[in-house]
Amino acid sequence: MNIQQNPSDYPTASDLIITEPVDVPESRRSQIFAIIREIIQTLLLAIVLYFMIDFVVARVRVENVSMKPTLLPGEFLLVNKLTYKFSGMSRGDIVVFHYPPQPSEDYIKRLIGLPGDTVEINNGKILVNKQPLTEPYIMANPTYKGEWQVPSGSIFVLGDNRNSSSDSHIWGFVPIENIMGKAIVIYWPLQNAHLITHPNIVNAAAQAAP
Repeated sequence: MNIQQNPSDYPTASDLIITEPVDVPESRRSQIFAIIREIIQTLLLAIVLYFMIDFVVARVRVENVSMKPTLLPGEFLLVNKLTYKFSGMSRGDIVVFHYPPQPSEDYIKRLIGLPGDTVEINNGKILVNKQPLTEPYIMANPTYKGEWQVPSGSIFVLGDNRNSSSDSHIWGFVPIENIMGKAIVIYWPLQNAHLITHPNIVNAAAQAAP
């Protein structure tokens, strides 16, 4: 069957809609490009700042009771990773380091002996180069005894919870290259947030060290 169409059924030229490109004003395009550029710059700056902060500061979580009462399990700390790049270590510093027997694990302890120091523990007392330490922060006096000569390139560390800490009196010294940095602040939980103090625990020992 043939279908015949009336010529009037076809659209005429006047019926056609001719769409022309919309001309976006130059000022509008400039604004769009400026916004895009600012977004890209902000993202790049955020990425750079993130890596800069990560280069300078580490965030660690206290996992056990070895540093009680100074640090509690569940607290989060900021660690200055550049401190020892520009200044020396001091006895009494709280340091974060890669655990020597298993470097994939990070430990936090108090620095007691520097390279060349002699550390002696006896009758609940700790002496460095024959000088007793002043340690008001410990949980209790140590019940163990021993004497250690700290070798070059290493440090001797103890937990503040002396009798419940896996530290240098058990597994030995920490190579200086294992040290991540110095703990500087507790930032979480908020009610515990404060700067971490690092007392000068023995002036005489500092003078006696080579």
